[in-house]
Amino acid sequence: MAIITLTSDWGLKDHYAASVKGAILRHLPDARIVDISHQVPAFDLNQAAFIIRNVYRNFPEGTIHILAINTEASTETPHTMVYHHGHYFIGADNGIFSLLFDDRPARIIELDVIQDSDYFTFPSRDVFVKVACHIASGKPMEALGHPKENLMQKMAFKPVIQEDLIKGKVIYVDHYENVFVNITETLFNSIVKHRKFTITFRSPNYRITTISKSYKDVNPGEMLALFSTSGYLEIAICQSRASSLLGLKMDQLVLVELG
Repeated sequence: MAIITLTSDWGLKDHYAASVKGAILRHLPDARIVDISHQVPAFDLNQAAFIIRNVYRNFPEGTIHILAINTEASTETPHTMVYHHGHYFIGADNGIFSLLFDDRPARIIELDVIQDSDYFTFPSRDVFVKVACHIASGKPMEALGHPKENLMQKMAFKPVIQEDLIKGKVIYVDHYENVFVNITETLFNSIVKHRKFTITFRSPNYRITTISKSYKDVNPGEMLALFSTSGYLEIAICQSRASSLLGLKMDQLVLVELG
């Protein structure tokens, strides 16, 4: 039984998600369709990649992931299928694949799939569904197009490391308004080691000097920093909304000062 996931910027108001699900079920009535998210900000590849890379490994190998963000094809952004870590990913090669993976995917196919519709504004339904159903039926991905050597590179912002300082930025805010910073636990530990540190942002009045293990390490209403299952530094307020209360929005600077 095929598992097909959907990630999009369609929102929940319109017909788009249901239309794609209906098209899948028309071809594969027994398919298991899983909504990862339909509330990615419009055209935001960075946030889409953050969501997908933090969830796809929890699915069984062989899962097919439709990436429905900025999907119209062009000569620069052709429709593409990637096979990596036992999973299939279908989308436009608009940079999202380079944001998803830290290493080169095992197989890359530029798709050559004729769609049934004369309209080219909804490839997630008219192209990606056909591709997903082909793979779910056990057919080879190589029959869908030709090998592609390289993927479009869209570089995620990297932390800046200076003497006794790490400069990061906010890359994601979740439903609870917990704030994720592009400083990984591995990088943090390799730079900070056993030295004292201070995490600051927006104002010197906002200072965190310890890494907590859980949200309840502090009292309700107090702010904290921790490394969650995403592997990234997270700034939160126990039982409250850090983004709103601390004024931490996307792309804002977060500093780790040493000593």
